Amino acid sequence: MRTATGINLQVWALRRMEALGRQLRRTPSTAEHLATGLRGEREALFHLRTLGYTVVARRWKNAKLRGDVDLIGWDDEWLCFIEVKTRTGRDPMAPAESAVNADKQEMLRKMARAYLRAFPEKKRREVPVRFDIVSVYLQPARVEFDVYKGAFGWQ
Repeated sequence: MRTATGINLQVWALRRMEALGRQLRRTPSTAEHLATGLRGEREALFHLRTLGYTVVARRWKNAKLRGDVDLIGWDDEWLCFIEVKTRTGRDPMAPAESAVNADKQEMLRKMARAYLRAFPEKKRREVPVRFDIVSVYLQPARVEFDVYKGAFGWQ
């Protein structure tokens, strides 16, 4: 079947399917990377609970903003926006928390502002907010955590 432009739709469909197949064959490393991140978030969630946090949201998103907040929870009176960074090993030259750069911090601040808009205005001004980072190291025999409370602020 040919269209007005002369392109054979069957050939086009076959080429497109081949391209999609190539993409799928390339994704195992990406899928593995995502699975590692999800496992780290789950491990961090349970670890934070043992530290007394009450987690109220996981992977929170806002339709108008790009990105998500890994965990949102209360640590006593503090509302914490928590970024989780997971690695399969420790590298002293590049710890996991170093991946939370200025751009990531600004994205988290925007997400926090959006989350807080759901609070009544008076409560919004009264609730203390903190940005925490949890570095998760998935070691072969154990999982290790570094928790940085108040890792960065609103500025």
